[in-house]
Amino acid sequence: AVTANAGITMGGTTPTLTIGDAGAEDTKIVFDGNAQDYHIGLDDSADTLNIGKGSALGTTTAMTFDANGIITTPLQPMFEVTKGSEQTLSSSSLTLLTFDTEVYDLNSDFDLSNDKFIAPVDGKYMLQAYITTGTMVAGSGIGLVWQKTPSGGSEGIFKHGHSQSTEINITFGLDATLVVDLDAGDAIRLYGYHGSGSNQTFGTANNQFSGTSANSNYWAGFLIG
Repeated sequence: AVTANAGITMGGTTPTLTIGDAGAEDTKIVFDGNAQDYHIGLDDSADTLNIGKGSALGTTTAMTFDANGIITTPLQPMFEVTKGSEQTLSSSSLTLLTFDTEVYDLNSDFDLSNDKFIAPVDGKYMLQAYITTGTMVAGSGIGLVWQKTPSGGSEGIFKHGHSQSTEINITFGLDATLVVDLDAGDAIRLYGYHGSGSNQTFGTANNQFSGTSANSNYWAGFLIG
């Protein structure tokens, strides 16, 4: 074994790096090479293993493994925005759906002023939206459309999320869930449309049990990997 000071000991079949005086409150990292496996672990069930970012890992925790093996990633792109007021949509055209409140935006990737999510890194993203509408006349098509602007490109229709023909005097809840492959800098926005022949409202609250516009109209997304 090689002892650099009272807190660092390297050697033996399971060399360890001990931070501090090896007391119960200190952190110990164990490198275990037994049984042809390689492990990094902690010696105390109350400890957590934090992985940071930046120079020399920095001080910002990007990933944590707790004593139960649960992984948290506090910097992982994830957002939810809500629509707290009604919006008028004209007939037979795509209209950008606007949102006014960020419930959370862990990596500041949602541009609330322009109602768009901007992918910070290349990857697969899960997107889910739910929008309510006012009463619609019979036979009018209604739906949601996702539009994408590639980094440095022009916006265009990307995915049709929901489309149906309505029945008379029925309110609707439109939902869309999809996994998309985005490059860093690609932007996604959500549009609505209908063909009722007259102006209609999106963003209404038609739920029972204290439904409000904000908890009845929302868009969320996160990076899968």
